[in-house]
Amino acid sequence: MSDRKPKSVVLGVLGVDAHVVGNKIMAHALEGEGFKVVNIGTFSSQQDFIRAAIETAADAILVGSLCGHGEMECRGFRENCIEAGIGDIHLVVGGNLVVGKQKWEEVEGRFLRMGFNRAYPPGISPRQVIEDLKRDLEKA
Repeated sequence: MSDRKPKSVVLGVLGVDAHVVGNKIMAHALEGEGFKVVNIGTFSSQQDFIRAAIETAADAILVGSLCGHGEMECRGFRENCIEAGIGDIHLVVGGNLVVGKQKWEEVEGRFLRMGFNRAYPPGISPRQVIEDLKRDLEKA
């Protein structure tokens, strides 16, 4: 990531979700690539993510959700960021975002329409997320 200040990200697990393993793996992978990671952990609300992003001047928010309630719990996230004054922050969501078998392309489309810049399915490689994040933040 060159000689510039390291990019800062807020990472956490949204809502009533205690799935911490993927969160810790992602945090470790991001730190290994030179990101400054603020990991707010599990059972986090949208406001927890937004508050941490404001307090740390984060470049991106990475939302994990594995319990299947991501679609419901992510509604209004971009709007809440706008209301808090960080409307242009890079928003990423990933995991088991919906209940039941659904075509990933349809699920991804719903999250992109909600204002997320990127949405990832379960089992995505942390390397892919990091490569995309680096590319996306360089453009910003």
